[in-house]
Amino acid sequence: MDILQTITQEFNLTPNHAKNILALLDEGNTVPFIARYRKEMTGNCDDQVLRELSDRLSYLRNLEKRKEEVASAIEEQGKMTDEIRDALDKAATLTEVEDIYRPYKQKRKTRASVAVAKGLQPLADAIFAQDKALDVRKEAEKYITEEVPTAEDAV
Repeated sequence: MDILQTITQEFNLTPNHAKNILALLDEGNTVPFIARYRKEMTGNCDDQVLRELSDRLSYLRNLEKRKEEVASAIEEQGKMTDEIRDALDKAATLTEVEDIYRPYKQKRKTRASVAVAKGLQPLADAIFAQDKALDVRKEAEKYITEEVPTAEDAV
């Protein structure tokens, strides 16, 4: 996405005025300063338009940054496809980018998720059922592996 072109179209500015406004904002000039003292460079834009433009510019830059972050995260997982890349390129809002990323988003690691990954789900189910005849220590011994060295660790 070309941010300059988008700003130019959305605010009905000439490309030269839009370029000047972006340059002035990037230099750290404030909106009131630009509206008051740089009218010739901005095509006489008032401070309300400049403020909206500044907000939109921040949003578009954050959108591009997030697209890059999502693309790199999906590539690290080795799941990037041409369809995903096209969808990211066409996404016009942060919500669309997050919707694309949702299926690939890494879930938080909890103690429970680590235990399930180690194959301890059946033991947890047995303990949760609270069967009085169940000897938890003997049942836990069935789950001793390299990752789970003792029955205590399994429990």
